[in-house]
Amino acid sequence: MIYTTTPRFDRAFKKFPRQVCSAFRKQAEFLLSDIRYPSLRAKKFDESVDVWQMRVTDNVRCYFAIDGDSYVFLDIEKHRD
Repeated sequence: MIYTTTPRFDRAFKKFPRQVCSAFRKQAEFLLSDIRYPSLRAKKFDESVDVWQMRVTDNVRCYFAIDGDSYVFLDIEKHRD
């Protein structure tokens, strides 16, 4: 699997501190190897538009779609309780 990003994701990603960006890269590698990797806690976020959510850190989530053999990172944001 490979991944691409959207302009919305890119804008949001630039606003996060270096530690979060590093955590995202690590989690993205796990996603590329196995969507069921435990620390990702990947799950369907919105069935109607086929959007998934994965954990980056305790309070940051990444939203993505699956398009054939690639992941499309749609957005990254702080998690709301």
